[in-house]
Amino acid sequence: MHVVYEGRVFSVEVGKRLFPNGREHNVTIVRHPPSVVLIPVEEDGRVVLVKQYRAALDRELWEFPAGSLDTGESADAAARRECEEEIGRVPRRVERLGAWFPTPGYCDEEMIFYRVSDLHAPPPDSPHAPDDDEDITAASFTLADVRAMSQRGEIVDLKTAFALTLV
Repeated sequence: MHVVYEGRVFSVEVGKRLFPNGREHNVTIVRHPPSVVLIPVEEDGRVVLVKQYRAALDRELWEFPAGSLDTGESADAAARRECEEEIGRVPRRVERLGAWFPTPGYCDEEMIFYRVSDLHAPPPDSPHAPDDDEDITAASFTLADVRAMSQRGEIVDLKTAFALTLV
């Protein structure tokens, strides 16, 4: 296997792989660090979504906040950091709901889902802020409203649609 592309978010490897049936096949694998997907829950039960531009689709999408783990960072720490970076709030409660591979046919990314709650303002000297390429708007919705948004096709992000099954 050798790397044919190395980017900021992922890399691509190509080569041969011996399959369990004993046959060798050419494969292309997208290597992506694990990521966290957050379901931020307000005191009144509403959930927080973020709206952000997605260049691959050339449009803004409503999604649950998410982001990749930094090198050496635990998933719990990434959940706390991403919550602050994307919605400007720090969770006092972080509950891991499970982990899944969204596209195992070609990518090794593992998405780790969290419910985060007891949200409060970050300390004034916090170093966490949205990434340079992120222009994010956060808003709170009832679960019924988010489910209706999904049914109407206003939520097209699969991690968000799946997260709705966890709450």
